[in-house]
Amino acid sequence: MTDHIGAVLDGLVADGEIAGAATLVWRDDEVIQSAATGWRDREAGVPLSRDSLFRIASLTKPITSVAALMLLEEERFRLDDPITTVAPEFANQRVLRMSGGPLDDTVPADRAITFEDLLTHRSGITYGSFHPGPLAQVYSNALGGDIDSVVAPDAWIAGLASLPLVDQPGAGFHYGHSTDLLGLLIARMEGSPLGEVLERRIFRPLGMKDTGFTVPPAKRDRRAGMYGFDDEGRLLKLAVAPGGATVAERPEDMTYVSGGAGLWSTLDDYLAFARLFLGDGAIDGVRLLKPETLRLMTANRLTDEQRANATTLGMPVFAAGNGFGLGVAVVTDPETALATHCKGGVGTVGWPGAYGGWWQADPTDGSVMILLQHNMVELEGLMKGHGLAGYGAVQQFHALASAL
Repeated sequence: MTDHIGAVLDGLVADGEIAGAATLVWRDDEVIQSAATGWRDREAGVPLSRDSLFRIASLTKPITSVAALMLLEEERFRLDDPITTVAPEFANQRVLRMSGGPLDDTVPADRAITFEDLLTHRSGITYGSFHPGPLAQVYSNALGGDIDSVVAPDAWIAGLASLPLVDQPGAGFHYGHSTDLLGLLIARMEGSPLGEVLERRIFRPLGMKDTGFTVPPAKRDRRAGMYGFDDEGRLLKLAVAPGGATVAERPEDMTYVSGGAGLWSTLDDYLAFARLFLGDGAIDGVRLLKPETLRLMTANRLTDEQRANATTLGMPVFAAGNGFGLGVAVVTDPETALATHCKGGVGTVGWPGAYGGWWQADPTDGSVMILLQHNMVELEGLMKGHGLAGYGAVQQFHALASAL
């Protein structure tokens, strides 16, 4: 039988639109499609394989969010608790009077940031790169790279706390470093680095043997090469990707990890995680979340106004049929949902990543779809149209996978 998904991806590779991609579709308790097309190392002629390791960027966020909800179940915090109970650095927050205005033109925050604010990106924390000008620079100065940073965790928290918020806590959806902060607060509460917490609580129980913030020496030959585009839109192997990620080994003395974007993973490892959303918080007899906690996570938390006003770089974040729960996008209306976040029955969840990765889990038909790639484009390149076909592959993959 012809693999139409693989054929579409082969065409994108042949046209120089992507270096390669890997896909997997699970339905009715089995893998019904998997393809790896293109190159792990194009220059050396080494192809991708099903077990290739990708930096999954924001596909990290749902994993960190599940870890947080495990602590919620243990009553380590409540959703409406102020994060100052764990990070007193965030007392006396200031808020920009006008988004994009002078950094010293601020007003006091109406209330403290809560854990729910972090899980729903309503904290007023953003990504500096979304705001060209002085805000971008002070974010960079305080935090370093978005993914790999030389700033140590406590200094990173203090640096973020020193910056003005772009909105009042709870007021609106602003995508950004909220999940990175959440991950570092998890580490504080657990008294262990976030990577160790995720390994103990999620990766080891689910058998996710290839997921982590670093790649061990024995597995480094499976890393997918990082590819972007030159000024003319031609594929180019990168030493450093947007967000500061590198394909080289993290320095041994680097203690910061990005709970929002820093993980490496594979198709099969992420499948194990995604299946939690088909099994009421458990897979193969291993339970991470209670069913009621998973329902809490996968229910839309945003108001209609917050969904309508959510923008990134001036573009709408949500379609009419998509909302956001505690760390994942959710389908609220199958007819008007868009596959770029997730599209399926009511309660379908998912999220994309900056490097072209994407996943969704649809409990109404028992399916998981995963697409991984390294389609790494700077904002300037995107504005020129570079790499758009790679991101458009998500919708093509979803349509073809849905028809299987």
